Amino acid sequence: MMKQPHIILGIDPGTQLMGYALLKVEGNNTQVLLMDVLKLTAHKDIYQRLEKIHTKVCELIKLYQPSTFAIEAPFFGKNVQSMLKLGRAQGVAIAAAMQGGLGVTEYSPKKVKQSITGNGNADKEQVWKMLQQILKIEKKPQYFDATDALAVALCHHYQTSSPLAKASKGFKGWEDFIEKNESRVKKKL
Repeated sequence: MMKQPHIILGIDPGTQLMGYALLKVEGNNTQVLLMDVLKLTAHKDIYQRLEKIHTKVCELIKLYQPSTFAIEAPFFGKNVQSMLKLGRAQGVAIAAAMQGGLGVTEYSPKKVKQSITGNGNADKEQVWKMLQQILKIEKKPQYFDATDALAVALCHHYQTSSPLAKASKGFKGWEDFIEKNESRVKKKL
């Protein structure tokens, strides 16, 4: 029995460029529906930029009807002001997703890179090259923010479709696992 197709909306938040991508998953097949950026540099006012982010995410949800939403978590930098702005952009995108009825999953940049390339310290070019091979993409987008968003969506697919992810659900720790699986525990004599 084949699973129903679903669409993952991936977001790479930013206050100058927000990357977004939509990935359709049907069984073992993945297809890129869209990969682009929202350019925000024309708007000087940060609140206007946040409104544009909210509007864009709402439009994507309405148009493509994704079933899940994944977003990259901001990484800790040296500039506190940049971190605050990035956090606001992420918060607005998350609020739009929740308003659209989507559950939200957040991934660290290191987790995304590890999931796509096998190396949590990979650079953007390495991530792009792996995405290109995995998803059979020919044309390189103008901005890595778009490929980062696609990487977030693919990472989410990998994390949620893995047999290990399914096996680990529902346990609060070893004690909980043992309690629910007493027949599997071997006792020393």
